[in-house]
Amino acid sequence: MKVIIIDYGSGNLHSTLKSFERVGDGAEIFLSGKAADLKSATHIVLPGVGAFGDCKNGLDSLPGMIEEMKEQVIFNKKPFIGICVGMQLLAKKGFEHGEHDGLGWIEGNVKAITPDDKSLKIPHMGWNELIVKKEHPFFKGIKSGSHAYFVHSYQLECKNNDDILAVADYGGQITAAIAKDNIMGTQFHPEKSQETGFELIKNFLEMK
Repeated sequence: MKVIIIDYGSGNLHSTLKSFERVGDGAEIFLSGKAADLKSATHIVLPGVGAFGDCKNGLDSLPGMIEEMKEQVIFNKKPFIGICVGMQLLAKKGFEHGEHDGLGWIEGNVKAITPDDKSLKIPHMGWNELIVKKEHPFFKGIKSGSHAYFVHSYQLECKNNDDILAVADYGGQITAAIAKDNIMGTQFHPEKSQETGFELIKNFLEMK
């Protein structure tokens, strides 16, 4: 098993790497910004912290990376997970500080969180309970009520409800996790979510 965590200058790279190393018993786990390294990967991880447009620009700056991601994830069906803004980048467009094109792998757009309860602060930050919407190997052993750690002001609004794996309640439903075939994403940070996060990483690494 060889896991590539894409390094494009954004994301909790050190803590993400350490979490995968802790769970991935015997797996080779690397940070890389080289598109060619995805060819030999069995699993691909796209982290992300910051603004949507900045993260997309960082990904665009890596020669051939988006094309190789598409080849390995869309056509070769390798297990893929996007974390936080890494998940948001899967959308068609993001509307954080302007309008930006995403990868378009998931039908939907990234928009500002607008809680029904105006006393709730933005960003949505801290621990929140997951509400699991459907069964999926990625969420094996994860039930509604499991806690995860969030830090975000924008969320992916999916066009297809079937793509939503879990939500959280923050003055309305917030997309917490998505899954479409071999493509998965979490708005929360598995590397900061303790046992829930470690279980998800373990499930991801068990996927073929």
